[in-house]
Amino acid sequence: MATDSTHIASMFDDIAPTYDKLNHILSLNVDKSWRRKAVKRLKKSLENVSNPEILDVACGTADSTVQIAKSIENASIYGVDISDGMLKIGEERVRKLELSDRISFSKSPAENIDFQDNTFDAVFVAFGVRNFSDRMKGLGEIMRVLKPQGSLFVLELSEPQNVIVRWLYNLYFKNILPFIGKKLSGHGAAYRYLQQTVEKFPMPNEFIQMLQNIGYQDVKHKAYSCGLCRLYQAKKL
Repeated sequence: MATDSTHIASMFDDIAPTYDKLNHILSLNVDKSWRRKAVKRLKKSLENVSNPEILDVACGTADSTVQIAKSIENASIYGVDISDGMLKIGEERVRKLELSDRISFSKSPAENIDFQDNTFDAVFVAFGVRNFSDRMKGLGEIMRVLKPQGSLFVLELSEPQNVIVRWLYNLYFKNILPFIGKKLSGHGAAYRYLQQTVEKFPMPNEFIQMLQNIGYQDVKHKAYSCGLCRLYQAKKL
């Protein structure tokens, strides 16, 4: 499974036009609920911040970026991604929603974020950490750009622990998802890649330990939909 940033960016450029539609179809729109719940927790963490600065890493087509902007109306949001194709769609979406005064984008890998130290009150990453070419470096970069007391929120797909749910999950992700993805996007390899990255993502206790090893504090996580998705929350002290 290739994990270099050039290959990943090219793959996401290819699937950008159908990315959102396929995500919603393949998850039966449950991904929208996961994002809403995560953004709700993000908003709660910023209750005492008057004009928060938020970074959306691996923002893609700005699904989460827009949701953050609509939910936290006093925030300024910055989205970064490595895919020109995804960013182009995100910028057009934001323009149509007339949110360009509060949302801005730039092309930047998670491993080399083009912002100064201690810039953001919170960083949000939805379904992006598994695509980092260097996970430890990317998470370390996020800590660098977080302000002291700032929070990291990572929303990520996960293999469920329940035996029956896991059997159904494997059936769907390994067989049905790549087939539908290829039919609708013409890029079945991208959806096989999706399954592989979820499969190789650290288990919750391992990912929590990784965050702690980097230096994050107060690390916790919440499982959604029988463990199909998990939200990790951590703080920079």
